Amino acid sequence: MKEKGMEVGSESEIKTWKEVQLLYSSALKQIATKIEIINDEFQHVHKYNPIEHVKKRIKASESIVKKLKSHNYEPTIENMVKYVNDIAGIRVICSFISDIYRVAEIISNQKDIKVIAVKDYIETPKDSGYRSYHMVVSIPVYLSDRIVDTKVEIQIRTVAMDFWASLEHKIQYKFEGNAPAHINTELMECANMVSELDSKMKQLNDEIQELGAGKDEENFSGTYI
Repeated sequence: MKEKGMEVGSESEIKTWKEVQLLYSSALKQIATKIEIINDEFQHVHKYNPIEHVKKRIKASESIVKKLKSHNYEPTIENMVKYVNDIAGIRVICSFISDIYRVAEIISNQKDIKVIAVKDYIETPKDSGYRSYHMVVSIPVYLSDRIVDTKVEIQIRTVAMDFWASLEHKIQYKFEGNAPAHINTELMECANMVSELDSKMKQLNDEIQELGAGKDEENFSGTYI
């Protein structure tokens, strides 16, 4: 529904890098707040935190330009907002794989959020062994004269997946994407170990929940944004 006196705009109307930063920072704040509320509600209703912590960032202009050039696009503001889906990015770290899908479903069901794309790298990992659940969503940002639907990339993963991804990123950065074969092999072995660990931890948690252990204990895990 359009607000009285306001027009529904598009990201293509953004003309400067400062406007890009304002728009995407605003979208990121809204998504971060929604995720914080989800975690607060679970703590209040279920005495359980599905989210360990949250990281958010606006992609640096240099990284955006590099990404555009790698796909043979001119590094213009228009192409930034049209072709780069992760200018605004938020990473949600969960305890268990089941929490990932639970959080993703809740986000998808929010009326003002539109899911543009989903890539489930948990069900189908990348060749490198990378696992995570990716969503590209859009959310309306209310400016003084218009409403702009703005994209945010959401990555949801477990603590173990995040640890692996962080190490893999450092290795690929150090070797500029050409790490020695034996290192890539060991990374894949670690990825398989992470997958097995996540599975076992979920089974253990499910058993604890069934036994009712710790139901009166205080849960100290929290969300940091």
